[in-house]
Amino acid sequence: MATNESVSIFSSAFLTVEYVDSLLPENPLQEPFKNAWNYMLNNYTKFQIATWGSLIVHEALYFLFCLPGFLFQFIPYMKKYKIQKDKPETWENQWKCFKVLLFNHFCIQLPLICGTYYFTEYFNIPYDWERMPRWYTLLIKCLGCAVIEDTWHYFLHRLLHHKRIYKYIHKIHHEFQAPFGMEAEYAHPLETLILGAGFFIGIMLLCDHVFFLWAWVTFRLLETIDVHSGYDIPLNPLHLIPFYAGSRHHDFHHMNFIGNYASTFTWWDRIFGTDSQFIAYTEKMKKAPKKTE
Repeated sequence: MATNESVSIFSSAFLTVEYVDSLLPENPLQEPFKNAWNYMLNNYTKFQIATWGSLIVHEALYFLFCLPGFLFQFIPYMKKYKIQKDKPETWENQWKCFKVLLFNHFCIQLPLICGTYYFTEYFNIPYDWERMPRWYTLLIKCLGCAVIEDTWHYFLHRLLHHKRIYKYIHKIHHEFQAPFGMEAEYAHPLETLILGAGFFIGIMLLCDHVFFLWAWVTFRLLETIDVHSGYDIPLNPLHLIPFYAGSRHHDFHHMNFIGNYASTFTWWDRIFGTDSQFIAYTEKMKKAPKKTE
């Protein structure tokens, strides 16, 4: 009975979203995007699209999303939004981070990306425009993937903080006590594999088009770079997501090392009480007299 009611609720919600979508004006970018997508399909093989296309999407988006935070360090006005103001970025740290990123991206992640083609072939994942998912389907499934990844990340990340294994793997990611955007994927190769597995679980369960893979990559990179940015920018659209952790939540994890283990949402830390030190710190900072810039 309850199952039937749940299905009915979801069906009604889906129909409502479809109706709202039908009332929206036509997207002027849809036709150029359709032409570009079909051009790609006509000029490149599925292997090239799934492998090199995915690599290009990942690299381009990663460094594009890192760019604002990188530029903020040169803009005096943005200093007031920096969370740990006493720990500015250094060229030495950023260069070291960049070199490790290149190794992780091309020696660890690229071999995994090469498996994308075989995944899409085995599960008959479509590439064609006709089966391109609608925006609301992409949004709902990306949020679903975020919930799955966040759950995996919380428990495995917390495990990596165990005193018997912390110094062997996860300590590398905590080398920078004040995080910056580019540091989001700065990690030991084993950590890249362990925590990165959570990214693929949602794809295995929910992927119905190769474009969804790229949409989830976009969402995940935007989120992880934001929480590692070191800046709490007002009017951040990601804060519209219910229970979104944000940069202050994860920045405290780097500063304190204990607690705030989740990647995207706050509920696991709240349920298990691993945000207690963060809550106490936040309350203390609210009561502290504000310093003039």
